Amino acid sequence: MRRFSQRNSLVTLSDINITPLLDLAFVLLIIFVITTPLLEKSLDLKLPHGGQTEKKLDKNDIATVEISSTGVYALNKQRMYLSQLLARLSRDNRANPNLVVYLRADKECRYDLVAQVIDGCQRIGLTRFSLRTDPTPQ
Repeated sequence: MRRFSQRNSLVTLSDINITPLLDLAFVLLIIFVITTPLLEKSLDLKLPHGGQTEKKLDKNDIATVEISSTGVYALNKQRMYLSQLLARLSRDNRANPNLVVYLRADKECRYDLVAQVIDGCQRIGLTRFSLRTDPTPQ
């Protein structure tokens, strides 16, 4: 009599191993969770405490100006000189009359740097400001 043997030599796998795919997905998720808060703000600022929570505006109506404690200016996360900043704000104000300037200045920043931005905005016709603070209590 002849014995029947198992055919394990030519067996094809019909399932896909998804463990490496899940590992990759979890690593990407962790990377995005860590880097997303860093992308929201371009300069590392310590805002003064106070103020209230804000009402929501359309993102196209907001221009965020940031001033670091060392005097570095940034408009919508792009670093630039004060003259460039005012020229860009003037152009944006002509394109969008509902433009509101969010002014974020480090609490260690010299006051004259903030005053130069406010004065320049008033000269180009921008009168809607929001001086940003950290709403969390100390």
